[in-house]
Amino acid sequence: MKGSDLYATGRRKESVARVWLTPGSGNIRVNQKELLDYFRRPTLEMIIRQPFIVTNTVGQYDVKATVKGGGLTGQAGAMVLGISRAILRQNEELRKPLRDAGFLTRDPREKERKKYGQAGARKRFQFSKR
Repeated sequence: MKGSDLYATGRRKESVARVWLTPGSGNIRVNQKELLDYFRRPTLEMIIRQPFIVTNTVGQYDVKATVKGGGLTGQAGAMVLGISRAILRQNEELRKPLRDAGFLTRDPREKERKKYGQAGARKRFQFSKR
């Protein structure tokens, strides 16, 4: 891409989003598809647009993102973090509103591994006294 692009990475659960911001009209493309064609849920579209709303930069940037891994909700969360980090690279003064909205915090929750001798991560095999 061009030199004026802003690049950042976001992660959530197993999802990884690579995000490029370019000055533009607010067009968002994910894996070469339009935003609603890829995510198919208005709630996820709303979540992805929130960093722009909080920083009053709606319609100022075009977003090109590649996401992989995890499910749609995790990918949307990864995109929010990536977009927020990219906006921050453009204007450091927007750190406070992004931080207050919780968009700069990497969500550390991951799937807990299954343990041996158990049915799952927490579930045990059925106990029989006799």
